[in-house]
Amino acid sequence: KLKSAFSDVIASTFVAAMEGGGGTLSEIHQSAKKLLLRSRDGLERLERLEYSATAGTGAETELSFAVKKDITQIQSLCVETERLWRSIPAKPQRDLWKRKVEQIAEEAESLRASLDKYNLRHQKRMREANERAELLGRANGDSAHVLRIFDEEAQALHSVRASARELENANAIGEAILSSIHGQRERLKSAHRKALDILNTVGISNSVLRLIERRNRVDQWIKYAGMLLTVIFLFAFVYWRH
Repeated sequence: KLKSAFSDVIASTFVAAMEGGGGTLSEIHQSAKKLLLRSRDGLERLERLEYSATAGTGAETELSFAVKKDITQIQSLCVETERLWRSIPAKPQRDLWKRKVEQIAEEAESLRASLDKYNLRHQKRMREANERAELLGRANGDSAHVLRIFDEEAQALHSVRASARELENANAIGEAILSSIHGQRERLKSAHRKALDILNTVGISNSVLRLIERRNRVDQWIKYAGMLLTVIFLFAFVYWRH
């Protein structure tokens, strides 16, 4: 505990000595925070100007340059404060200043990334504005040529839409044909099953008919044989009586 208290006293004395000699570490940190606030405010104003009627003016470019300058200065101050906090002998005080400096550096890096994205959008808007101005200049110089280009594009777009409608119609017709073929296939299967049933029934009927015909022939033979035996018996009886 005595050793820890002694280290804290040494650290407090070191920081106080630094602050007494011009408040170097604390003042640099405060300056970096002020620049951070100013940079954040400038970036917000840039984003508001981006969608306003005055977008693309010289004021917007000057403000962007000022924000970039402030962010660069913040990063330079972070490098300087990092050199200073590494010189603090007490670890708790050193870790505290390390976290403070890293937080400022991360916020500055985030602002720089937002500013880079804004600059890319600004360059894109300027390029599109130049292209529109060039197109309008051509239209003023040769309006018939521009109108012909637009007319050709409109015709091409109309052709593409007509082709898309034809493809949709062809697809619908194909689906209807497939559905009809599927229905016919089911009906053919049903007719095939019925035909097989009929053939089986006809086969059974033919067997029964052949059996009946055979039985009729047998009955006829029995009838004729009985008649013949009766005639023979009668002739024999008459012959025996005489």
